[in-house]
Amino acid sequence: MDTTTFTTPSAGLSRRHMLGSALALGVATPLGLATTARAAAPTAPSAGDGGTAPAPGRLTLPEPTGPHPVGTVALHLRDTSRPDPIAGAGHYRELMASVWYPARNADDRPLAPWMADGALRAFLDDAGFPLPLSLAPLTSGHLSAPVHRFGHRLPVVVYSHGAGSHRGDHTIVVQELASRGYVVVTVDHTYDGVTQFPDGRVVTRADVDRDHILSPHDYAADLLFILDRVQDLAAGRNPDVDGQALPDGLLGALDPLDIGMFGWSKGGTATALAMVADPRVRAGLSLDGPMQCRPAITTDLDRPFLMMTAAFTRAQDPAAAEFWTHLRGWRRTIQADGAVHSSYGDNMTLIPQAAKLLGISDQQVQQMVGTLDPARGVLIQQAYPAAFFDLHLRHRRGNLLDGPSPRFPEVAFLP
Repeated sequence: MDTTTFTTPSAGLSRRHMLGSALALGVATPLGLATTARAAAPTAPSAGDGGTAPAPGRLTLPEPTGPHPVGTVALHLRDTSRPDPIAGAGHYRELMASVWYPARNADDRPLAPWMADGALRAFLDDAGFPLPLSLAPLTSGHLSAPVHRFGHRLPVVVYSHGAGSHRGDHTIVVQELASRGYVVVTVDHTYDGVTQFPDGRVVTRADVDRDHILSPHDYAADLLFILDRVQDLAAGRNPDVDGQALPDGLLGALDPLDIGMFGWSKGGTATALAMVADPRVRAGLSLDGPMQCRPAITTDLDRPFLMMTAAFTRAQDPAAAEFWTHLRGWRRTIQADGAVHSSYGDNMTLIPQAAKLLGISDQQVQQMVGTLDPARGVLIQQAYPAAFFDLHLRHRRGNLLDGPSPRFPEVAFLP
């Protein structure tokens, strides 16, 4: 099995330790984006309590810019075609996924947490910090709100996280797409991140030895399974193994013929692998995917593919350069000036907020998320994936992907 994982070193505190410490500590330092955290023990509700307004000191995610409120629901899935050797005989691979979608009548529904409490506790334990959760961010997704139906089926985008991460790591992009009318399905790649199941079990990378670390091909197998579950939802079948009730209007809302996919880091590599393996994926986007896997990607791909690069550029990553030569359809490579590997994701906004709480220097923050202005980084995340999927799933022609834009002077198009 390919045991390669992809990380980039950073001096000082790691992104996990910085975010973990920010969530765990109530430091009396102005946050600037929400309110002031208190040194006393937090009294605000935890992330799992589903409050509808930020608690004092809570980290925040930017609101999506689309015209629709966002709904979300979690799914517990089991792939009975794949035995799980880590769980033991008689067990099959289990996955947690979330479905995000344009919603209606959402105001009375609580907001979903960025991570479930048990998963977040494991995240903090791994970081070596106390367990208060009151600073954990909420999303803009209203739990199980009814689906907004437009008289037609909704295009679908599937998301794959990076090594050691979780399905909430790119919520900025996910909820932006949902607010613009997409259904987005996110998945935890069990054993290569932090996953919490409905019965309370929490599974992390610490539960596996190095021989069982997931490869990009393992990720891709998860994604192909998710595509089958998209087909289930589109056909009116509930794939949740516990038979939980789904939001009103979700069954039958998805368009099984209009599917895109994106991923960050290892998830970007898995996106490419899934596209090569399955023609149901009509367009793919890699957020700084290294394209390093064994066996390597050597198959030509004639469907649209966008590479948003930072650390794993074609000039620096021979596997990315080789993959580029196999793209026979629409293709672009763009790069934001000052971006690093962690710039394309929720880290771009959460880490600077955490740094203000902890008194971390700007230099240390830049070592983690680059010199790209965080506010500009968020706008880039909201604009370019949406423009890509609008073009290739909805056939809505814009000019953002034609070349350099005065709206985003920091974004370069690489030849």
